[in-house]
Amino acid sequence: MIVLRSERTIKKTGAGSTESRYYLSSALPQQYQPEQWLGLIRGHWGGVEIRNHWRRDVLMGEDRSRSRNPNLLANLALIRSALLPILAEHLEEQSLPEFRENLGARPGRCLALLANL
Repeated sequence: MIVLRSERTIKKTGAGSTESRYYLSSALPQQYQPEQWLGLIRGHWGGVEIRNHWRRDVLMGEDRSRSRNPNLLANLALIRSALLPILAEHLEEQSLPEFRENLGARPGRCLALLANL
């Protein structure tokens, strides 16, 4: 288990706080120096940003949602999560604009793709 403690200070108020984050690893603690552990953790979350959030936001417009209905947002997030592997599989065959256009013109195909998961 790796414990990462970060301290921050709010510039306007000068108030400080310390947060602890916990990570599990199969590597032995002495396998890496603290700076290396920090690099591994940052690299992991950077990859998550690229593999997941960027695709959800840029390709699917998730952050542009204006709804505040938590049920709607949760359902749309589930659908987007289901679409990520489909998107990765089909983008090799055609460009993203072509893929979007084809699916937008045929909503039944969208449902068929989701039903085959």
